[in-house]
Amino acid sequence: MGSTAEEFLVASEQKAFELDHRRIINNNIGKYNNSFEKGLSRMINLDNSKKKGHAIKWKVMENLDKFLPEFESNFQKRGGKVIWANDAAEANREILNIITKAGAKTIIKSKSMATEEIHLNEFLEKNNIESLESDLGEYIVQLLGQKPYHIVTPAMHLSKEDIAKLFNEKFGTPLDSTPEQLTQKARELLREKYLQADIGITGANFIIADTGSIAITENEGNARLTTTFPKIQITVVGIEKLIPSMTDLDLFWPMLSTHGTGQNLTVYNTILSGPRQPNETDGPEEMYVVLLDNGRTNLLAQKDQRQGLYCIRCGACLNACPIYQNIGGHTYDTTYSGPIGSIITPHMRGMEEFKHLSYASSLCGKCTEVCPVKIDIHKMLLLNRRDAVNEGFVTTKEKWGWAIWKKGMLKRSLTDFFGGKMKNFMMKKFFKKSWGHYKEMPEVSEKSFSQMWKEGNRPE
Repeated sequence: MGSTAEEFLVASEQKAFELDHRRIINNNIGKYNNSFEKGLSRMINLDNSKKKGHAIKWKVMENLDKFLPEFESNFQKRGGKVIWANDAAEANREILNIITKAGAKTIIKSKSMATEEIHLNEFLEKNNIESLESDLGEYIVQLLGQKPYHIVTPAMHLSKEDIAKLFNEKFGTPLDSTPEQLTQKARELLREKYLQADIGITGANFIIADTGSIAITENEGNARLTTTFPKIQITVVGIEKLIPSMTDLDLFWPMLSTHGTGQNLTVYNTILSGPRQPNETDGPEEMYVVLLDNGRTNLLAQKDQRQGLYCIRCGACLNACPIYQNIGGHTYDTTYSGPIGSIITPHMRGMEEFKHLSYASSLCGKCTEVCPVKIDIHKMLLLNRRDAVNEGFVTTKEKWGWAIWKKGMLKRSLTDFFGGKMKNFMMKKFFKKSWGHYKEMPEVSEKSFSQMWKEGNRPE
């Protein structure tokens, strides 16, 4: 295993036995589950909606080369500018060019996983440009110098006491501040930043081909403020976020909000179609959309696994996953964690370095069950494992180990050749480390079921 995999094993074992972490996550996911179940109960014919969403995303991915130019053309007609970025470096470079040309020094950002993916904040900091997160969860993890823990709720791993302590250290607020008081303090600090910022940067939940628009859904209003006050707006969005028509939001917005937070619809839903028009009172004077590839076409080229690109980033599979619930979001060391991250990251960032994520699964299938666009996630995990083997990303020890196991399992005489004592000795000798030092090794019976059957010692 490479260093990334080794670090993952160490970090996941450590996190799994942190009782405080488990308490906070169980509490927060428990609240989500209650809201999620209520949200689902209000949807008529949920399975039909999932099938429809799957079919629309299939159509988009099979015709991405037609839909993307359609979006670009329609967006440009209203004065917007489109930038195509092959990778993170190119996206960052183009964004810096816009900032430099405008002579900008301060940036206000709304929540965006695409900008996390390209490490935009770190890049801007190196270039002496202040970039401030305005989403409350993102703002909290930025103050802590951390990455988002979850793709929807970035600070899910923190208790209200943790956040009160952070605000006390940073801003001198009382240690016993309530969540409402902490939110009010964040609002006071951030409001002025919207007015001062030279440029606003957002992501997009969807980009709409037939109108050349971006669609943003949120609960706090920070994206709406980020796109209203600054003179220049930049939207960074993955090429897979495309939907064919404005009318498709009728399906995707409720599905995203219900599976993301349990709401019928999130509080603020915004559609932007280019910079401010002559008859409009607010909005940016210039608007750019950066269409980000960054490995997505590698996944698109995999016919069996390209449905990983159907993801609408609701986070439902993370909340349902028993592995994620135990090891947490930071352990994955990827922008997109949990089951969906495990199937797309090896293709976007390299199979050799990230193949281990496809093994971080119990294959229970709960992720597939909750997916709002019917991505066959647990099947994709198996296909990634297959590809890792076919591409030769396995150690010699692993190859020989499985070859011997297969040979033994296919022949009864070989299976029974070693008795229970020998099998137990071999397991303790060779598998103790991989089994985990917190767990006891299972005891193999002295005789196999086949041997007992032949001897007439049939179990009652």
